[in-house]
Amino acid sequence: MTRTLRDDLGHAVDLSDGPVCRVVSLVPSLTEAVAATAPDVLVGATDWCTHPADLDVTRVRGTKNPDRAAIVELGPDLVIANKEENRELDVTRLREAGLAVWVTDIETVPAALASMRRLLLEACAWPEPTWLTEAERLWTGDVPKPHARVVVPIWRDPWMVVGHPTFTADLLARLGLDAVTAGVEGRYPHVDLEQLDAAGADLILLPDEPYVFTETDGPEAFSRTATRLVNGRLITWYGPSLIEAHTAIDG
Repeated sequence: MTRTLRDDLGHAVDLSDGPVCRVVSLVPSLTEAVAATAPDVLVGATDWCTHPADLDVTRVRGTKNPDRAAIVELGPDLVIANKEENRELDVTRLREAGLAVWVTDIETVPAALASMRRLLLEACAWPEPTWLTEAERLWTGDVPKPHARVVVPIWRDPWMVVGHPTFTADLLARLGLDAVTAGVEGRYPHVDLEQLDAAGADLILLPDEPYVFTETDGPEAFSRTATRLVNGRLITWYGPSLIEAHTAIDG
């Protein structure tokens, strides 16, 4: 028996009746979510999937250049991907190879929680994980009035920052932090460094991914605005990290 569900992009995904037993994840956030929900089913993940730290599965290269032959060889019941993090070409080729691929599309915290609920409970047919229930409890509610303005660079030379609409900007908004871009529109716009430093932000949040900002690489570039190093996982990943992020970022 098979069942057909539609992923976040509306693509029909055919799945065997019953729980999914073998998963390859091409998204670090979703790898962590699967590992925290049904660890024994995860058979493959990307080189960027760093959580949990003791994850011991076959590595299938990166999010943008997955080893499709290795993924097919693993024989997964389901491959998990994301519209932003993975290439449409790779998703198409994996589907042409006969694999079921579920693509998520996430731009807000509520969308992330709803997407993971559909993926884990409906598509994978697993029991509801306690971390998801707790994350929903913590992040349910109205977006508060912002009490601070922040700039969040994600790259330098050229400088790129978090814009709108993005998951990170929405997460920060729900903590009362308004992600500003010096007036430059876009989801991840390029912005001149001088503009960023003069944007009137209260704080520059410097994450350690995708660019690895450190004490000696990043803070020195800003002479007008205070900086703070932050765990990039807590502002860009959607999954169990949402529980820690709720208190760590603005705490």
